[in-house]
Amino acid sequence: MTQIVDGRGLEPPQPFELVMEALADLPAGGNLTVLLDRMPYPLFRILDRDGYRHNSRIRDDGVVEIEIAAP
Repeated sequence: MTQIVDGRGLEPPQPFELVMEALADLPAGGNLTVLLDRMPYPLFRILDRDGYRHNSRIRDDGVVEIEIAAP
C-alpha cells in the first residue's frame, strides 16, 4: 500500500515536515507518494543520505510527483 502526502498549496516548511513525519512512520519496504508545487531539492539530499530510493516527475498539470521507497 502506498501512502500519499499532498503538500500542494502549503507554505514552507510545512510540506517538508509532512514528508519527514510520513517517512518516520514508513515501514521497511513501504512506499510513499508526495505531491508538491515545486522540486524539493533539500529533501532529495536527505533521501539519498538515508538510503531511500526515489523518482520524481512533473506531471502535465505542473504538479511535482515523487515516488519514495523505504530501504
